[in-house]
Amino acid sequence: MMSLFSNVCRCTTLNNSKRCIRFSEDIRSFQLKLPKRPITTSNNVKIHAPAKSKRFLYSAMIGLGAGIAVGGYYSYTDIVDRGRPLKAPDSNNEKHFLKALPDVEVSRRVVFDTDASGLKIILFQYPTCPFCCKVRAFLDYHGISYDVVEVNPVLRQQIKWSEYRKVPIVLIKVKDGYQQLNDSSMIISALGSYVKDNSYTDLMELVSYYPTIEYRDDEGNRKSDIMNKYFLMFKKDLGSPEKENAVLSERKWRKWADSVLVHTLSPNVYRTMDESLESFNWFSEVGEWKRLFSWWEVSLVVYVGSFAMWMIGKRLQKKYNLKNDVRQSLYDECNVWVRELAKRGTPFHGGQRPNLADLAVFGVLCSIEGCTAFKDLLANTKIGGWYSRMKQACHEHQGSLHVV
Repeated sequence: MMSLFSNVCRCTTLNNSKRCIRFSEDIRSFQLKLPKRPITTSNNVKIHAPAKSKRFLYSAMIGLGAGIAVGGYYSYTDIVDRGRPLKAPDSNNEKHFLKALPDVEVSRRVVFDTDASGLKIILFQYPTCPFCCKVRAFLDYHGISYDVVEVNPVLRQQIKWSEYRKVPIVLIKVKDGYQQLNDSSMIISALGSYVKDNSYTDLMELVSYYPTIEYRDDEGNRKSDIMNKYFLMFKKDLGSPEKENAVLSERKWRKWADSVLVHTLSPNVYRTMDESLESFNWFSEVGEWKRLFSWWEVSLVVYVGSFAMWMIGKRLQKKYNLKNDVRQSLYDECNVWVRELAKRGTPFHGGQRPNLADLAVFGVLCSIEGCTAFKDLLANTKIGGWYSRMKQACHEHQGSLHVV
């Protein structure tokens, strides 16, 4: 009996084992057919497969290592840079002297019959950069002829020859080559000194009065700037104290245009994505990009540029503490200028004719003339009368009467 029971149990066990083996194989084959996705428990916690966890871990480790390497590299270069002594003031004569013109194509030539300056100038620019517009306003008002090279604002191949990677850049014909001038305020001061003081026979002598210096900002970062860039350099005395006060006021408002007014533009011009795209299409039209650049370059600048500047505009709004309604910040600063003109009681800041402060403010504002922000500015402030007078003065080259 026990033997029979044992045999039955043994047979049952064997049968069950076979079933278990077959059941295990069925489960294994079923698992292979299942989609490879996380398993979700009753409380919605996802459990990832071990292989995926390992891959994720490896990727995270690689990313972390790369991040540490890049961060370490920049930290090392920053430490090295901070330990490097600052350069002595550089007169710019040798560093920015070119024996021959770079291989670039002139986009257009602006020629004035009234030009008595004797200068041969090439301006590298973006058509609606406020700093480039300042230089053009100065040249147009004084009737000084110049050639224009339009620079692609994304690829910038037209200035690849220069260590200085911003615009405007001006090249001026001098003996045995070309002198490079950088920074709009320095360009205007140097040219303003040259055309008003006929005792200068060598432009390079004048340029030496505007040396480049290096310094460190409050965070210890290396910066560079041009000394005396708001100063006109005359070999003769200013004369009366009243004239000296006028020069000081002119200098003050030129700085205001560069350090205050200009920072209200981008957040307004690129306030929304639609306005940003509208602005870039206007930039393309003014700069004749379709004629000068390939279709893909124009598309890259217009669509990628408009999106990038829309994002940057938001950041600049915070950086410069502009109001939530950025239009109001633009109106406020322009009203500051209007009140200054009203206090003087003259058509221009310079009196009966524009001075360099007028040209600076006009140049900054004319950079947005084709944008919605400018139309709103005219509708909500009283700056339109002065702006129209400035536009006429530059269009008629009224300053050419004062070029020696």
